[in-house]
Amino acid sequence: MPSNGFANDATRPDPDALLRATAQEGKGRLKIFLGAAPGVGKTYEMLSEGSARRRDGVDVVVGVVETHGRAETEALTRGHEIIPRRSVAYEGRTLGEMDIDAILARAPRLVLVDELAHTNAPGSRHPKRYQDVEELLDAGIDVYSTVNIQHVESLNDIVASFTRVRVRETVPDRILEMAEIEVVDIPPDELIERLKAGKVYLPAEATRALGHFFSKSNLSALRELALRRAAQAVDARMLDDVRALGLGGTWAGSDRIVVAISELPGCDALVRAAKRVADGLRGPWTAVFIETPRAAHFTDEQHARVAATMTLATQLGAAVATVPAETVVAGIQSVLKDLRATQLVLGKSNRSKWFELRYGSVVDRLVRDTPDVTVHVLPMPMATKPTDRGRRRAGQWGTGTGYAVTTAMVAGITALASALFTILNLGNVALLYLLPVMAAASFFGLRTGLFAGLASSLAYNFFFLPPTGTLTVNNPENVVSVIVLLGIAIATSQLTARVRAQADLATASARTNATLAGFLRQIAGVNDLDVAAQMICDDVRRLLDVQVVLLGRPGGSDLEILAASDPAYRLDTMDNAAASWVFDTGSPAGKGSGTLAASEWLFQPMKAGDRVLGVLGVASDKVGSPVRADQLPLLSSLIDQAALVLERLRLQTEMRDVDVVRTRDRLRAALLSSVSHDLRTPLTAVIAAAAQLHHGATPELIGTIESEAQRLNRFVSNLLDMARVEAGALKLKIEATDLSDAVTSAAHDARRALEGHDVRLDVPPDLPLVLADPQLLHHCLLNLLDNAGRYGEPGTEVVIEGRNHFGELRLAVLDHGPGLPPGRESEVFETFKRLEGSDRAIGGTGLGLAIVKAFAEAMGMIVEAANRPDGSGAAFALIFPPALIVRDFPTESGS
Repeated sequence: MPSNGFANDATRPDPDALLRATAQEGKGRLKIFLGAAPGVGKTYEMLSEGSARRRDGVDVVVGVVETHGRAETEALTRGHEIIPRRSVAYEGRTLGEMDIDAILARAPRLVLVDELAHTNAPGSRHPKRYQDVEELLDAGIDVYSTVNIQHVESLNDIVASFTRVRVRETVPDRILEMAEIEVVDIPPDELIERLKAGKVYLPAEATRALGHFFSKSNLSALRELALRRAAQAVDARMLDDVRALGLGGTWAGSDRIVVAISELPGCDALVRAAKRVADGLRGPWTAVFIETPRAAHFTDEQHARVAATMTLATQLGAAVATVPAETVVAGIQSVLKDLRATQLVLGKSNRSKWFELRYGSVVDRLVRDTPDVTVHVLPMPMATKPTDRGRRRAGQWGTGTGYAVTTAMVAGITALASALFTILNLGNVALLYLLPVMAAASFFGLRTGLFAGLASSLAYNFFFLPPTGTLTVNNPENVVSVIVLLGIAIATSQLTARVRAQADLATASARTNATLAGFLRQIAGVNDLDVAAQMICDDVRRLLDVQVVLLGRPGGSDLEILAASDPAYRLDTMDNAAASWVFDTGSPAGKGSGTLAASEWLFQPMKAGDRVLGVLGVASDKVGSPVRADQLPLLSSLIDQAALVLERLRLQTEMRDVDVVRTRDRLRAALLSSVSHDLRTPLTAVIAAAAQLHHGATPELIGTIESEAQRLNRFVSNLLDMARVEAGALKLKIEATDLSDAVTSAAHDARRALEGHDVRLDVPPDLPLVLADPQLLHHCLLNLLDNAGRYGEPGTEVVIEGRNHFGELRLAVLDHGPGLPPGRESEVFETFKRLEGSDRAIGGTGLGLAIVKAFAEAMGMIVEAANRPDGSGAAFALIFPPALIVRDFPTESGS
């Protein structure tokens, strides 16, 4: 239940509306052709308008259009450029989906996209077509699209209730709210005739549809829903524009209803009456509670009554708000101006004439001061509970402490004035008595301030006006002084009390904003779901003094407790049923609500858009709702902020999953490429050599078979090693290793890869031992040498160089070849990445250097790629940090 920041000046541009307008800058515009049912001509109308725009010189293309075999619709597509659909293989079939990448590359000014609620085939970039449309809009491309009213998310249940058909493909309401809507409408009888004529479905399907979905009553109801929803969308966009421009007036394009609720009994009847008014006028309605300073003195029962009334309004479909204001009239007027309301529903309490003379009538003032609003007044019963009156009277008339402190202040000023009377005149003494008046009104309220004014006047008269010691005043001038002092005291008390009330409202608003900012600041940077859930529970408990539990479905199965302010909390059957109902429906349930109220917990949904991410439950020992009415806006804001954090964590998880899928797909595609190309070369050589064996074996044939088999074995080993890296299945066996032996062994095993090259080993024998996995280090060296043999120019030298310099040991492989493209040296370690540096056809899978990097980092080493200083080739180095060097051996060598 958000606390809306209603502006007191409706003619000032609304910052939120301006921000929304600014956010649309640079984006494309969406127009939706909305129909009551299939066959009303949405696609035809979209194509017709697209053709008109194209004739006006606009660059228009067809992204996807479903003609359903209708000749007149197909004829309209012939003049348009049609983007070919993307083929998607699914369960043995080939499906055609809109090619969003082709549209983005084509970059038209306007694209026509039919059937906005369509679900894309698995494997598409977005699961829903409306998400494709959002990406096109973000790219600055205008979109025309079509949708039927039964596909609107918020109306899905309503349509299913009378058509007995529940559609599974829906569009979020936010899509309609951001779009310009054109209703494509024909009378039900005409649509039925089109259906019978076979212009909507095939004859067999048309007959079945006439008996079910396409009955006249269903079509009439759908038509009314479409017209009403379009009117609401137009009204919402109009209000947004009016607020952005700061225009005054109600702009009553449609009726908007506000109902004012209070802590008095009988407000539930007001809410039900407002619901009937809203249904009769087909307009949106808002239930508002004006939080004045007197709300601080409400009893728990009064807070519970307000909370129950607001919960009832929510269940009946109203928007609710709690608005802080100095007076009820000022608060209601600010709401009416901000919402541009046309109807106001409020109750008139059975007050006495004396009460109305003292305080005035809220109803009379609203009727007099809001001439553009129709006011519905309902009689309200008078509160009869003595506890309510007692608490309220105590709050209104101040406290004993306040009166005692005020009396002491007046006595102190009297003593001070008596001490200074010889140097002060009576006028200055009178001014001194204003000090306790202002202090009492500031700290203890208006009535205590008035008491201070009366006491100050009496003390001034008794102690300082002749004849002193009596309340008699002989000099008429002194009578005027007493009256003026009392009048000033009263006026000062009222002004001070008003300033105090405004300061209290500002303090409360600042405290709420600071609370929300601190709450969001604490949880915004958390990247772990369990930690975030626990922080949410702890902070809500600290801020609202309630028991808190957070539930969700992390595995997509049963609802479970993610965190709780007390780990010992356990939910019983009724509590679990209420929480599950909230998660499934997105509506509150539990204690203090109208659903499953037998539960001890009040459960609120945590929603982001149309998705329920979790359920927050609060409980306390209070009667009624666990949360007071004045705390409900804060709770709602905390839930909204927490839901944003949960949504961010969910999106992060999905992005990680998407990255894993993309990596897997990339690996699969690269593996297929390797199998089809790089592995085919040694296999072909082996097969050819084996065929020659029928004519007799020769040393050359045997050498070919052996070398190509080893080459094939390296490819397969690299694939298996990369699979181990991707699966996180590396098992290290770290031990002290002699680099001289490791280099010699690797050079021997790589002699076939280095054939045609001179190999020089420049590894001093006195290099210290290093801590490494010998087998993984051997694989690293083999792949570096294979890379040097592959890219080094034939007949050149390959050098393996070891150096210990400044406590850091470097083992480098240097070749004489094309080198690496400047600035792209680190890219060679990416999986399946090959930076060809010459015109020679060089094979390889692009896995070797990626494996070197993965193995080296697993052992704690650093791997670097660079060009040789003289530019004659590439240099790849394995760097052993000091922690991997065994210090019991010599650490200095020549460099």
